[in-house]
Amino acid sequence: MADEPIERTLAGVGERLRRLRVNRNLTLADVSAATSISTSTLSRLESGSRRPALELLLPLAREYGVPLDDLVGAPPTGDPRIHIRPVRHGGRTILPLGRGANGVQAVKFVLPGATAREVEKHREHHGWEWLYVLQGHLRLVLDDEEFVLGSGEAAEFDCRTPHWLGSADGETVEFLGLFDAEGRRVHGVPPVAAAVPVPAPSSDADGSGGPDDAEAATPEA
Repeated sequence: MADEPIERTLAGVGERLRRLRVNRNLTLADVSAATSISTSTLSRLESGSRRPALELLLPLAREYGVPLDDLVGAPPTGDPRIHIRPVRHGGRTILPLGRGANGVQAVKFVLPGATAREVEKHREHHGWEWLYVLQGHLRLVLDDEEFVLGSGEAAEFDCRTPHWLGSADGETVEFLGLFDAEGRRVHGVPPVAAAVPVPAPSSDADGSGGPDDAEAATPEA
């Protein structure tokens, strides 16, 4: 029959959804709270007893940070390159560098110099965080300890420790980070498929776009 390939594709959606959720250490209740889809519906989707529909798959793709094609098992294009589309969030530039299909996503951050003047807002959440400074000087505050990381330096820490990130010297700083689903949520990292192109960040060392931008310019880690 003509629709057999479609049915075979849809039959694999449930297992993909379950694998994505488990890899991110999320419960059905966690996903339900984030997507407003009931736990019973999520359970039936994963078991294959509920036919996947677009209105269900779209919020799940956003929650898991993957393109819709990954959920439905669309054939690969053969091109392994990631099409990077930067977004601006609270005065900083975020560049998702992967789809996070294995539960961890690589992200590049560009923080304006204005973050050096911010009031520290210590955050804490589950998971581990790994950072690598590409350019500039990153100020990392862990509880009552403070560190300045220069280009080529890396750090990792337990995110349950209250922490804060920002420019150390009023100049723009660029760094790479590895984040799980919780880290992406806290840092405001959008799904790759939902990223919206924006102009390149200004070379101005301050980099602030106004009072509102300056307040949220550092990742809310």
